[in-house]
Amino acid sequence: MSADLIAGIRRDRLAAFAAREAETYIKARPKAAKALKDGAGTFLGGVPMHWMADWPMPHLPLVAKAHGARIADIDGQTLDDFCLGDTGSMFGHSPAPVARAIRAQARRGLTYMLPTEAALTAGRLLTDRFGPFRWQIATTATDANRFALRVARAITGRPRVLVFNGCYHGTLDDTFVSLENGRTVNTPGLLGQVNDLTQTAVACEFNDLAGVEAALAQGDVAAILTEPVMTNSCMVLPEAGFHDGLRQLSLKYGALLIMDETHTISSGLGGYTRVHSLRPDIFVVGKCVAGGMPTAVWGLTEGTAQRYHQADAKREPGRTGMGTTLSANPMQFACLVATLSEVMTPESYAHMEKLAERLSHGLAKIIDRHQAPWHVVRVGARVEFICAPGPLKNGTQAGFAHQPQVEAAIHTGLINRGTLIAPFHNMMLISPATKKTQVDRLISSFDTILSDLFQAA
Repeated sequence: MSADLIAGIRRDRLAAFAAREAETYIKARPKAAKALKDGAGTFLGGVPMHWMADWPMPHLPLVAKAHGARIADIDGQTLDDFCLGDTGSMFGHSPAPVARAIRAQARRGLTYMLPTEAALTAGRLLTDRFGPFRWQIATTATDANRFALRVARAITGRPRVLVFNGCYHGTLDDTFVSLENGRTVNTPGLLGQVNDLTQTAVACEFNDLAGVEAALAQGDVAAILTEPVMTNSCMVLPEAGFHDGLRQLSLKYGALLIMDETHTISSGLGGYTRVHSLRPDIFVVGKCVAGGMPTAVWGLTEGTAQRYHQADAKREPGRTGMGTTLSANPMQFACLVATLSEVMTPESYAHMEKLAERLSHGLAKIIDRHQAPWHVVRVGARVEFICAPGPLKNGTQAGFAHQPQVEAAIHTGLINRGTLIAPFHNMMLISPATKKTQVDRLISSFDTILSDLFQAA
């Protein structure tokens, strides 16, 4: 590809577009700019959580309110929200049953480190939705993955976890390894990491069963920790037979299989695992499982639970190193019950998938019409446009497909036309509250932007 092009776009045209869109954005949000200048200095780096600095627009908006699939800022700008808290609000902002549950529980107390009747109901509903696991409640999926991995190591007596190059499992230290010339290395850019993570983790490429088998054959892998679909950069789908192969290899070599569904809960009712009849030993899901209340769940199959109890009975007295004080609090259970029984329903998913298919098809048609060397991927209610040819096979290819300059310009351009998508990748989610008109508006804006970017010289 010519050095004058980036993702098929002339660099000068991209730069001019990005400059125009940045100026438009700034003019529309003077109140936020002033408020941030006056008040953000109390935060490290000017943001309350450092990921917020990674949004690509010129400065952050300040949200005034959000409801359903709409979000409004203090400057009076309203957006169709397809980011939805990067999955945290996948079922919409403040679903009515969840809001009612929060109000009711707030009158009864926020946390007391003891269970409620709602906890028992939540356990039954989790099993109904996701399968017959023995459940534990955490606050984030990072914690849930960390605890699940501790259990796998206790059961097997092995030190390593096998993860896939380019994976995402929250901020679990063990997973921050990458492949470099076929070798597992600490992922570049880690802040304050003093441990050699390659002592406890090995990286393989997604869709590479031969590589997985070679790693498992060393005999030191306690668990394979994987997403059903790679989702953190440019989405990578599993090839036919990949998940069956993983299951068979895990059984052959005595490693547990942990399925992290935190992003792929978009796949359908019960997540990718239930939709595609996968058979993990440990199941993890977080983010939207309680309608936006910070909550994650992890569960063991009956056989895995029995092995856990055996390992637990043999350990010396003392702290397990698992669990946090605010996990399994009554507010989480109230929101879990509301979400699982009234929000996460077959009807919701039918609506979400219908509109996601409309969005996916519409974006793909525009890409084809403009002859852009891009492609579109969909997993249930989750849609991504990727600024490179596809399909992608593994994390290495996904890394090369990522085009930050192009994605940042398009992101700001979409905001200026009334649509918000995820900032860290070109991800769009459909919620039960999303309307057909919002999808069509996004498709139309995408067409306008590509018409500008790919306009003939």
